[in-house]
Amino acid sequence: MRALLESDFPADAPVRFACVISNKADAPGLQTAAAHGVPTEVIDHRQFPDRASFDTALAARIDAYQPDVVILAGFMRVLTTDFVRHYENRLINVHPALLPAFPGLDTHARAIAAGVKLHGCTVHFVTPEVDAGPIIAQAAVPVLADDTPELLAMRVLRQEHRIFPLVVGWLAQGRVSVRENGTVTLLRGQSIEGEAALISPSVADPG
Repeated sequence: MRALLESDFPADAPVRFACVISNKADAPGLQTAAAHGVPTEVIDHRQFPDRASFDTALAARIDAYQPDVVILAGFMRVLTTDFVRHYENRLINVHPALLPAFPGLDTHARAIAAGVKLHGCTVHFVTPEVDAGPIIAQAAVPVLADDTPELLAMRVLRQEHRIFPLVVGWLAQGRVSVRENGTVTLLRGQSIEGEAALISPSVADPG
């Protein structure tokens, strides 16, 4: 969230953060938001009898701000189907893996255990099925021979801080479109320069 609030968005990306809402009063992000002049609210999930009633109250508060996009930034709760569908193609999240690989938790340890050579992060639209929504952007990093989950997590987090604001800017510019088949296309001037790819291990690495 800090990376989003401190990002320099393009002049033609009219990004304004209307509110930061947390279900925990001691969430550090609330202080960060207040320091950036963004209104904050707390809706304590423990004050509700079930997940559905909390999500209904949460949606009501979000809708009071009439947002174009709802961003999950460290909001660690599984949302109900009704909530997710209410914000269809407007609710985004970042996941610390190259989806569809390694959905769920402990992604960095699982990537190391699986022996993959590339790992990374994914910004995607949220759907009722966890970590399965249309992919908007991904960033990859190499998995090194001496990596620990903590080291790999730090390398991935740097990329999360790069692509999450980038996607928010694209959404503000109206450049993101979901096709009928459920995949995402980036509109207006998207180009791919060359055919560079992150390959690990490098062909130049000693055998």
